[in-house]
Amino acid sequence: MGAKNATGFAKLLFNHRSPAFLQITPLCKELLVLNAETLSNPSTPLMDSQRLYNSHSGISCGGLVVAFFVYDASTYREDLTYTDIPVSEHALSPRRGGPKNLPIAETLVDDDDCPDNERLKHKPKLVILGSGWGSVSLLKTLNPEEYHVTVVSPVNYFLFTPMLPSATVGTLELRSLVEPVRRIVQRAKGHFLKGEAVDVELSERLLEVAQTDADGNRSHFYLPYDKLVIGVGATTNPHGVKGLDHCHFLKDIEDARLIKNKVIQNLEQASLPTTADEERRRLLSFVVSGGGPTGVEFAAELFDMLNEDLGMSFPKILRNEISVHVIQSRGHILNTYDEALSKFAEARFEHDKVEVLTNSRVKEVRKDKILFTQKDENGETVTKELPMGFCLWSTGVSQTDFCKRIADKIEVQSNQHALETDTHLRLNGSPLGSVYAIGDCSTVQNNVADHLVHFLRTLAWEKNKDPEKMQITFPEWRGVAQRVKKRFPQATDHLRRLDMLFEEYDKDHSGTLDFSELHELLHQIDSKLTSLPATAQRADQQGKYLGRKLNKLAQALPGMRANQVDYGDVDDAVYKAFEFHYLGSLAYIGNSAIFDFGNGLSFSGGLLAVYLWRSVYFAQSVSFRTRVLLAMDWTKRALFGRDMMNY
Repeated sequence: MGAKNATGFAKLLFNHRSPAFLQITPLCKELLVLNAETLSNPSTPLMDSQRLYNSHSGISCGGLVVAFFVYDASTYREDLTYTDIPVSEHALSPRRGGPKNLPIAETLVDDDDCPDNERLKHKPKLVILGSGWGSVSLLKTLNPEEYHVTVVSPVNYFLFTPMLPSATVGTLELRSLVEPVRRIVQRAKGHFLKGEAVDVELSERLLEVAQTDADGNRSHFYLPYDKLVIGVGATTNPHGVKGLDHCHFLKDIEDARLIKNKVIQNLEQASLPTTADEERRRLLSFVVSGGGPTGVEFAAELFDMLNEDLGMSFPKILRNEISVHVIQSRGHILNTYDEALSKFAEARFEHDKVEVLTNSRVKEVRKDKILFTQKDENGETVTKELPMGFCLWSTGVSQTDFCKRIADKIEVQSNQHALETDTHLRLNGSPLGSVYAIGDCSTVQNNVADHLVHFLRTLAWEKNKDPEKMQITFPEWRGVAQRVKKRFPQATDHLRRLDMLFEEYDKDHSGTLDFSELHELLHQIDSKLTSLPATAQRADQQGKYLGRKLNKLAQALPGMRANQVDYGDVDDAVYKAFEFHYLGSLAYIGNSAIFDFGNGLSFSGGLLAVYLWRSVYFAQSVSFRTRVLLAMDWTKRALFGRDMMNY
C-alpha cells in the first residue's frame, strides 16, 4: 500500500461515523494511524534495506487486516430500518375480473414505498417473463425512467449457464454462478414477483400468474401489461425416448446439485467392501447422451475430476474401473463447430479414454443400462446395451408448457419447438407491438418469399400496376433487395452479388424478372437461411436489441399521442429489425479448449487455451461479486482440489 493511499484510507475510515465503527477499540485506531504514519513519514531512521522492506510489508499487511475489520464493522447496523410505508388499498385487495374472474394486480405492494416507484407507477406496464440471459440483458439496457417494469420468474436468481458443467463436479461452487435477480431488477427501478406464468389473455392483455403459498397451495392472479416480453427459456427435448426418469438433466442450478450428489454417491457405493465387481463397474460407468457443447463439456469436467481428484480421496481401484461414454446421433461430436475442432475434441477424448459413440441413437433408458442403436460397418442398424450408473440427457431443447398454451391459441404458430416471431421479435399472431419473445423459447421466422407482395407494393403503387403482374428491371430489383435486407437482415449475406442473382433467375433472358421468377429467387434465399442458435449469445443480443428498441418507442410515444397515431408498424418506423452477429463459440475439452470464430477461423490448444476460455467467461460474468467468487473457486481448486462431498 502506498504512503498516500494508506494515509487517505485511514482518514476515510475515521470520517466514517456508523454506530458499529464507533465501537472499534482505540487500540485498533492507534495501530491503523501508526501504519499510515510509518509509511508516509519520510524521516524514518535508515535501517538495513531487507529489514526495512520486511518491516514495511508487515505493517502494510497489518494495516490492511485492521482496515478490513474496520470496514466489516461498518456494515452492521444498530438502528432500526423500518418506517411507515404507504400501501395502496388496491394492492392489498385487488379487484377481480378477466375471463377466469381472478384478482387483477393493477397496483403492486411496493408501488408507493419510495419516490422512484411512485413516479413510475403510471408509466406503461412492461412485464418480463424469466430471469435468464435475454431478460437480464434487456433490464440492463432499458431506460428505467420510461416503464413500470415487473419481472415474473419461478426462480429469484440469474444463472450463468455456460459454466454450469463446472459446478457439477465441484470445480466451481453453485453460488458462484448465480446472481440475485432482485439486485438487477432494482437497478432498473422495477419489481419482482416470484411466480410462474401459466397463461395469457392476448386480447385483454392479462398475464395469468401462479404462486405457491406456505401450505403448498397454488393461487392464481392476473398481471396486466402494455408490453409483454416472453423469455422463459426451454426444456430438454425427450425425442420420444422411454425411461428418461432414470436420467439427469442440466438446465438449472438444482440439476447441477443433483448431478454432483449422484456422482459422489456412486463413488461412495463403489468403495464399499460389499459391492461386487460387476456392480462396481456399472456404478462407475458414466454415460452422456448428446454430443453438443453441454454434453461434451460435462464429460470433460467429469473426466478431469475423476482423473485428478479421485485418487486423493477414494480407493485407487476406482480410477482403473471408471468409464465415460458419449453417445452422439451425428457423425461427429460438436457438429455445429468447424470440422477440424470436432476432430480435435474427438482426439482429445480418445487420449483421455473417453469413449465417443457416433451415429448412435438412444432407444431406451433403464435403471441399470442404456439401449441404443448404431450402424455397423455394413451400414446395418444393430441394437447394443451399455451398463450405466449415471446418465446425463442433453439432446436439444423443446417448448415449455406455457409456450405450448400460447401456440395453441394462435393459429399461425406452427413450429413445434419454439414460438415464432418476426424480425422485430414480435410474437406472430399477437396484437401488433404488444408481445415479444426472446431467447431459447423463440425462433425468428425468415419467410422472405412470403413477403414478396409486401416488397412490391410500393413499386406497384407508383406504377399503378398489380404486384403479381409486374416486370422488374435490374434497377428496380436493387430497390427490392434493399427492402429485403432491411426487413430480413440475416439475408444480407445472400444478397451481395445482385447482378449475378438477377442474371441467374432471368430464365427467359428478357432483362426483367416476373413475379414467379422473383418468388423463386427469394424462395432460394429462404432455403439458405438457418435458425438462430439456442445459445446465451443469441439471447443476450436479443435482450440488448429489445431494450434499445423499447427505449426508442418510449421516446416516440409523446409525439405519437400528440398526433393521435395508434396504428401501423410503429416498431419498424422507430427501429431497425434484429440482426444476429455471430461472435464465435467455445468449449472446454478436458484441460484443453476450442474456439470457433466462424468463416473458417478457429483456435484450439491446451492449458493456454483453457486460461483464455476462463478469461472470456470471467469477463462476461454478470457482476463483480460473481467474478470474485469465480477467481476464488479456481484458486481453491488449484490449492486444495475439487470439493468431493455431496449434500
